[in-house]
Amino acid sequence: MPESCQLGPREGHTLPGVHALHLAELAKRWNVTPEALLEGSGLDVDALADPDARVPVPTLVELVERARRMTGEPALGIYLGLQMRISAHGYLGFAAMTAATARHALELASRFAPTRTTALSLRLHVEAGVASVVIEEHADFGPARDVVLFALAIGIWQIGIALTGQPLRGSADFAFPEPSYFERFAKIAPRTRFAQPSNQLVFDENVLDLPLTMADPAALRLAADQLTRALDLLGAGGHIVTRVRALVSKKEGGVRSLDETAAQLHLSARTLKRRLAAEGAAYSELVEEEQREKALLLLRSAELSIDEIAWRVGYSDVANFSRAFRRWTGTTPAAYRRASVAGGRRE
Repeated sequence: MPESCQLGPREGHTLPGVHALHLAELAKRWNVTPEALLEGSGLDVDALADPDARVPVPTLVELVERARRMTGEPALGIYLGLQMRISAHGYLGFAAMTAATARHALELASRFAPTRTTALSLRLHVEAGVASVVIEEHADFGPARDVVLFALAIGIWQIGIALTGQPLRGSADFAFPEPSYFERFAKIAPRTRFAQPSNQLVFDENVLDLPLTMADPAALRLAADQLTRALDLLGAGGHIVTRVRALVSKKEGGVRSLDETAAQLHLSARTLKRRLAAEGAAYSELVEEEQREKALLLLRSAELSIDEIAWRVGYSDVANFSRAFRRWTGTTPAAYRRASVAGGRRE
């Protein structure tokens, strides 16, 4: 296997080699052969087809930019997303495919995403009847950022349609500016907004309860066991960050203090801080991330006043909430709500 595809201790973020293979296959539409695209990259088709192959993020970024130059098509991420199949995600795809509901599939995807890559992660967030799948970036994708995020977001959407057997309604937010080529695809993509506070897919909560057409409890158990072993081998099976995120928000509104969350985990506050630091996180940062994501969803509900949203997020004072929201997003809660209700593609 070429050096660029080697497994082993991860000094940097990687992505499954199959995604580079799909890019090479896609380029054939523009008469660019896989061999021509991969020339000089240290990659080859046979190596990329290996289920264990991993490609460093910088290598993939270079390959994406080379593909754009050789094909003359800037919108490769959209094409990749539209043709994505769940089989591209290995055991994780198999587990999601055999889950009982869309909710269960997304929970599995969020939990076991590290078995596929550390460069991106998924988080399912539900508030006031609105659900979102937040895509978090942990690597710098540089000029290929739009390709990577379009491919993942549109791919999740396409897979959801295939697994439920139903058309899905909702919208997509991206943190990067609108690319000039997007206009060509606006009619076939979900309602899309750019330059937003986060990358996410947003839809009604009832979508989460849709049954999946290929649900299979026995097959799911086998896949989940395999994924759990893979997480343990990566040392990711006990992610304290994931556990803390699930505890930060109180069901009755507001957020837990560090001491309260530590008690829920049967840890001292000092031990919790140390374990979070070992994963590159701080409690205050996780609280703010949860508050932001919760506020973004709650503001999509016309039934809640901004005062009530502020309280639910953990602010007793609307002015302080508004200042925090502006710091997070660059706009006010009221302005964000108006833009969300309007549903336009541009802010």
